Amino acid sequence: MGVTRQKHAKKIMGFYKHNFQFREPFQVLLDGTFCQAALRNKIQIREQLPGYLDGAAQLCTTRCVIKELESLGKALYGAKLIAQRFQVRNCSHHKNPVSGSTCLLSMIEDGNPHHFFIATQDQDLSNKVKRKPGVPLLFIIQNTMVLDKPSPKSLAFVQKLQTNQLVPEYQKQSIVELKEKEGLVKQEGEKRRKRKRAGGPNPLSCLKKKKKKIQECREPSAEKKKRRKRKRNR
Repeated sequence: MGVTRQKHAKKIMGFYKHNFQFREPFQVLLDGTFCQAALRNKIQIREQLPGYLDGAAQLCTTRCVIKELESLGKALYGAKLIAQRFQVRNCSHHKNPVSGSTCLLSMIEDGNPHHFFIATQDQDLSNKVKRKPGVPLLFIIQNTMVLDKPSPKSLAFVQKLQTNQLVPEYQKQSIVELKEKEGLVKQEGEKRRKRKRAGGPNPLSCLKKKKKKIQECREPSAEKKKRRKRKRNR
């Protein structure tokens, strides 16, 4: 396993762990096309996938996928044997089985609450999975498993989440009311109270005092002049 490919997968896994709360063991839903490609390229899914995802993984499929492989006959007999080894997740098509791709799409409805990965070689199914945010996509290329980079839908979802655009209006209102209750929001017309800072003496008062001192200094000199004049007159 190449170091570059491992780093690529680790970075993508960090994105899904941080933004969509993916945790071990990772739930990987496989369809018949992925099992067939693994068989043809001699890939040991159970042994290799946990190492690639850097964590424990539970491989699973659905009854619809197995029924579809059975209906396709001997050509996909080996893929059917591989799929039967995995855990079978309950789907809503017990009485009326649907195609594998339709079944897997139904398993990731409503925001992918079970945090499934989708492993498929079906291009049409892959395109539909990419239209749903928060669904990692696995496929096989050149004899190796590859975790696809986050889709534009997933990136847009995370961006909206970060800008708080996905919070419902009633929740926004309740948050505002809670802040007002706790005194964290300023009421309209409320003014900040200015603290009185301890300052120095008024400069004008200082000037007045200086003038008084000057006058006091001048007065005795005037009296001395008068006394001198009186002495001379005598």
